[in-house]
Amino acid sequence: MNVSIVGTGYVGLTTGVCLAYLGHTVTCLDTDEKKIEMLRAGRLPIYEPGLEELTAAALPNLRFTTSYADAVPSAEVVFIAVGTPSRTDGNPDLSYLRAAAMLIGDFLGPGFTVIVNKSTVPIGTGNWVESLVREAAPDGRFAVASNPEFLREGSAIEDSLFPDRIVIGTDSARARELLETLYRPLVEQRFAVPPFLSRPAGLGSVPVVATDLASAEMIKYAANAFLALKISYINEIAELAEKVGAEIGQVAKGIGLDRRIGARFLQAGIGGGGSCFGKDTAALVSTAASYKLEMPIVAAARSVNYRQRERVVEKLLGELKILQGRTIGLLGLAFKPFTDDLREAPALDIARKLTSRGARVKAHDPVAMQKAKASCADLPLIYCERAEQVAENADALVVVTEWPQYEALAWEEMRTSMRNPLLLDGRGLLERQRMERVGFRYFTLSSGARAAMKAAAAASAVVGRGKWSGPEALAAPGR
Repeated sequence: MNVSIVGTGYVGLTTGVCLAYLGHTVTCLDTDEKKIEMLRAGRLPIYEPGLEELTAAALPNLRFTTSYADAVPSAEVVFIAVGTPSRTDGNPDLSYLRAAAMLIGDFLGPGFTVIVNKSTVPIGTGNWVESLVREAAPDGRFAVASNPEFLREGSAIEDSLFPDRIVIGTDSARARELLETLYRPLVEQRFAVPPFLSRPAGLGSVPVVATDLASAEMIKYAANAFLALKISYINEIAELAEKVGAEIGQVAKGIGLDRRIGARFLQAGIGGGGSCFGKDTAALVSTAASYKLEMPIVAAARSVNYRQRERVVEKLLGELKILQGRTIGLLGLAFKPFTDDLREAPALDIARKLTSRGARVKAHDPVAMQKAKASCADLPLIYCERAEQVAENADALVVVTEWPQYEALAWEEMRTSMRNPLLLDGRGLLERQRMERVGFRYFTLSSGARAAMKAAAAASAVVGRGKWSGPEALAAPGR
């Protein structure tokens, strides 16, 4: 099929490359000329494991443009995958979506076109997009559908090719049939698996949830909010466990092995970040408020998640007593490993809290350093090219992102280069006994955090796959 993708961020670019790899003819459109020039030159604007290799394999079916006139008229399916960032009131900014919808309407061809909202949008947006397109193309032959994504950054290729489900929301039978045809290779798993991945054992076919527009939009928000609840729930339990002397690793294992609950997203630590959960839970609360409804459970999950960042500062204050003039080293900037995404990254929030108290903050990340330097000019961070440099003359180290390479650092040498051998492991990545053996004062946000991570990784092999920024990502293949 002939497909166009409007927007070449994580969702748009991954979707376009995967559909081209499956044999469809795909045009990726973006109004950012520099980004399109990069893509035409074979360079990616984002870091995503496997995406470069898959793009090279899909290149015969893939092209890039900045022109709606070039991308839209001949397309049978047009995906809208533009950004919908949060506004200050919690509602998403739909200005990019509005512009895309109007321009698609301006350039619709004579054939029937399915216009698909791939961006995460408030419930009811599909009807609004239809009205915008209809305004620009009153005689156009088209239908609007919602096809939400459920990608985890760092494993977006795997999640695209081996999804848990495909959700198609539309009131048009013809649009549903076209999208089911588009996705048939995925549904039936009839494609050659890229060499850097392996098809999950037992995956014979992928379920398709065919529903109306509003229900599809609601599925996306409801799924993300529920996963956010699990993360905040285990962090709240972990804080109580620390007070009463319970082992949160054993608690997480004990409840996670219950198949009704599942082990995914029960990893205590600093909490989540990224472009989805914070934005989507804020939008859900805001949408409910517009109907004079409250969502106290979702609101509480947001509050608990952001409190974890403040707890890092509180823990450091408890140990150091004074932060002004201290040097604090942060290991990890990206909101999770295997990505360079800094949106809602806990590390940046923690760094701002520390610098506002007069601390000197050093930082390292394996892939997100250049993006941080470009996008965080207001934040007085000292960037270290090597992780070991973060420890030099530091009063404390904080593991913020659970990059696996941090486990292999020369920790004994790092300890001797510090002024004060204090290590706050915010992700439960490291072995307490090992760190204490080399001379660190080791502590976490909750006792037994590493045990929780290990238990979750083991249990996830039994109960299935999940999503978001917890340590479970380290246990999955191909990341």
